[in-house]
Amino acid sequence: MRNDLQILTRGLIKENPVFVLLLGLCPTLGVTTSALNGLGMGLATTFVLVMSNIAVSSVSNFIPDKVRIPAFIVIIASFVTIVDLLMQGYMQALHESLGLFIPLIVVNCVVLGRAEAFASKNGVWPSILDGLGMGLGFALALTILGGIREILGSDAVFDFALNIFPKDADGNPVTMIAFVLAPGAFIVLAYLIALSRKINK
Repeated sequence: MRNDLQILTRGLIKENPVFVLLLGLCPTLGVTTSALNGLGMGLATTFVLVMSNIAVSSVSNFIPDKVRIPAFIVIIASFVTIVDLLMQGYMQALHESLGLFIPLIVVNCVVLGRAEAFASKNGVWPSILDGLGMGLGFALALTILGGIREILGSDAVFDFALNIFPKDADGNPVTMIAFVLAPGAFIVLAYLIALSRKINK
């Protein structure tokens, strides 16, 4: 039981994919202009992680070593396609906002890395826990990053106005617009990585 808990919680802080392992930084920096975008991308990746870990763990003994990585990519791509179609059908606004980053989950280092490093070498149950833990850690990182950028750049979080910044003559909040642009993503990520390392120490 304790070992299961360690596998599940490892990805949240101690081995967080973004703040500690520095994996999946392309979607991390690209989609986190808001907390909702970060959460949506994180949960989509979590689904792919869990399902691909289950599949890889179940069939890894039957896959020849020479085609191991291509086979894993095909498995991952199948679940990414499912997520893409579901979001396109039921969450169109979020799907449009995330755009190309949803199909790019196929080549996300977090997903392929866990399939190769953990799921292919362990049973189904530990692989589920590993995928869920790493996925939730990824989602947590993206949501925090997106939330901070949205607050500083738009005076809102989850599209809910906070009204903490002063208003200009037209009644618009005077925010630090740079934080919803690319440089702001790097700045916020750097501070969060530093904070994560401080916590882990």
